[in-house]
Amino acid sequence: MSDLQTEISAAVRRRRIFAIISHPDAGKTTLTEKLLLYGGAIQEAGMVQNRRATRRQATSDWLAIEQQRGISVTSTVLQFVYEGFHLNLLDTPGHQDFSEDTYRTLAAADNAVMIIDAAKGIEPQTRKLFEVCRLRSLPTFTFVNKLDRPGRSPLELLDEIERDLGLTVYAVNWPVGMGEDFRGVYERRTGLVRLFERNQQGRRQAFEQVVPLRDPQAEALIPAKLLGQLREDLEILDGVGPEFDPGAVHRGTMTPMLFGSALTNFGVEPFLRAFLDHAVAPGPHESSAGLIEPDYPDFSGFVFKLQANMDPRHRDCLAFVRVCSGKFTKDMLVTHARSGKSIRLARPQKLFARERESLEEAYAGDVIGFNNPGAFAIGDTIYTGPKLVFPGIPSFSPELFAHLRNPNPSQAKKFQKGVAQLEEEGAVQVLRPVEAATHEPILAAVGQLQFEVVQFRLNSEYGVETRLEALPFTAARWVSEGWDALRKAERLYEVYTAQDRFDRPVLLFRSEWHLRRAEEANPGLGLSAVAPTLSV
Repeated sequence: MSDLQTEISAAVRRRRIFAIISHPDAGKTTLTEKLLLYGGAIQEAGMVQNRRATRRQATSDWLAIEQQRGISVTSTVLQFVYEGFHLNLLDTPGHQDFSEDTYRTLAAADNAVMIIDAAKGIEPQTRKLFEVCRLRSLPTFTFVNKLDRPGRSPLELLDEIERDLGLTVYAVNWPVGMGEDFRGVYERRTGLVRLFERNQQGRRQAFEQVVPLRDPQAEALIPAKLLGQLREDLEILDGVGPEFDPGAVHRGTMTPMLFGSALTNFGVEPFLRAFLDHAVAPGPHESSAGLIEPDYPDFSGFVFKLQANMDPRHRDCLAFVRVCSGKFTKDMLVTHARSGKSIRLARPQKLFARERESLEEAYAGDVIGFNNPGAFAIGDTIYTGPKLVFPGIPSFSPELFAHLRNPNPSQAKKFQKGVAQLEEEGAVQVLRPVEAATHEPILAAVGQLQFEVVQFRLNSEYGVETRLEALPFTAARWVSEGWDALRKAERLYEVYTAQDRFDRPVLLFRSEWHLRRAEEANPGLGLSAVAPTLSV
């Protein structure tokens, strides 16, 4: 092994990249804040609920609309160091309207953290996002949150995860009480009980007292009823529960489950330590040149996210690149696989939500930000050495459509620039009419909230007021065989033709009946609900 590969291998062993997924309101942003708090990346955690003007905002919610509404609408990268590990935390939107952004982010992750509300259990968006994790065989770690509030029994939650998600669940720790009686967690491996003390509404690290369960002091510190329930639950777990299997965790078939309360910091640091004990380091990636190992000496990576206007003083657009192999160094000259052009990667940036700082080098498992002057698209591969291409990241069929109108002609340039940048980052899909009287763009989205975010951002970031006019379409399909096949098509009645930003034909349908009729009459069109990828 060369000196470079030895250096890369050592760096990769210290890296972990993971995404956090959950249903809205399960506590995802709050847990993210607390992981940053314990990682030393921030000194005081911001809150999502009950915000006052004097209270620090949540780090990961930096868009104006996120701060106003208390929701996450865009993925965020947060990088920090904890006990020698370089962690890349990918915070994802919980709202289903932004599932495509979450899917793109999961493509860049090696592990997933799934947050479950102790009172609600498995919720629809959690189930949907977990299916994406299952498709990629991502190791998934479960944090059962909000133990400081009344909730369902831990055994019931464990059974639901096994039954509904088809996972084997291993309880790494177990709660001592719930709701107002929640006192802490018992660690099964060490036999220690960690008892927590509430402080400052969870804005700083929690104080804790650690005692062995078998120590007489435990009986003095834990009420007899809670101690009896804990011992009863542990007998059941030890009797019928599975043995811990690291291989099953890494294959994504077993989930380590831990309990706590992100709001009050109960169980956050034990969760972080357990995650680091069992999460996978960056691994190989499939490519057109075969399996690329992280210690492959040549640099490679792919773009999984674009974000416009992270710096409000400039009309910038940042490309987020997941490093897959090799070592990146500042000013490196790489090949852009889609165009074949050489690009010098100047001004690389380490990312921490909206904040950025320069970096000199990075390794497989890191995320780097680059200024994007229009060269990159989501899914693009960059590399040095022999050509290779990673699988592209698809766009999915939207379900809602509307004309976006600019009522003020004097703002035409700002309107066009704003739409172009938001389209580039994938905040919404933008289609253009073909042979129509109007050239106004068509917004295509999964959910209504995407439309609201686009209008809000056009106004707040570009100073452009807009109007939406709903269109009567319910489905979009890309014509895989291209324009020539479309021109030869027959019996395309009441079908609206548009094109996407890469000039590919897209057909819009009023109903499933119209869609089926077009498919039956023209099987040669190759209608696809997923946009063709751009990786080659």
